[in-house]
Amino acid sequence: MPITEEARERLAADAQAIIARYPVPRSALLPMLHLVQSEEGYVSPDGIAFCAQMLDLTTAEVAAVATFYTQYKRHPNGTYTVGVCTNTLCAIMGGDEIFTALEEHLGIGHDETTADGAITLEKVECNAACDYAPVMMVNWEFFDNQTPGSAREVVDRLRGGEAVAPTRGASKVCSFKEVSRVLAGFNDGRADEGVGAGTASNRGTALARQKGWTAPAAGSGTTPSSDGKEG
Repeated sequence: MPITEEARERLAADAQAIIARYPVPRSALLPMLHLVQSEEGYVSPDGIAFCAQMLDLTTAEVAAVATFYTQYKRHPNGTYTVGVCTNTLCAIMGGDEIFTALEEHLGIGHDETTADGAITLEKVECNAACDYAPVMMVNWEFFDNQTPGSAREVVDRLRGGEAVAPTRGASKVCSFKEVSRVLAGFNDGRADEGVGAGTASNRGTALARQKGWTAPAAGSGTTPSSDGKEG
């Protein structure tokens, strides 16, 4: 569906705010693509043309970027993107089983969306949370230490319209369009909600304090020894 004139005016005002952050306008392309997704739920041909017009780029230049990064969707996305990490550690800890369980439960495969438009399922190479493997993300909010059963429960609650809280981060998962607007650089006021780094993430820092380990001075070429002295 083409972008309406009303939506185009709204997007243009937001795009100007984004462009103003950068000394070179074309540097605004990445957040602009997120902005388009916040309106349409994906990067449509109309969205590509809009970005090209605003930044004085060709549609080919915009499309080349939009097809490079997996966070930009080229077809309508679900309200919630459920990404299951199947990289080495998560796979060993059960990530593959979780993904298979969700495929069977939802009746969809990788990069496919349920008929009700609620869930898009993805295999993710790494969610950058190995200390909580196996990890699933919903619109890039963490769901740690998952099992096939807990993952099915999460997607069922999302499809049922419940407010679902991630393991860490914001107090509830927001929609794909809402998080796309945040990624475009517009603050939703939720950055300080919920739990940040958990116990497992801070284990190295706690151990260093316990052992008295300190980092070497910059440029010293030395490394801390087990007794905390440089060697």
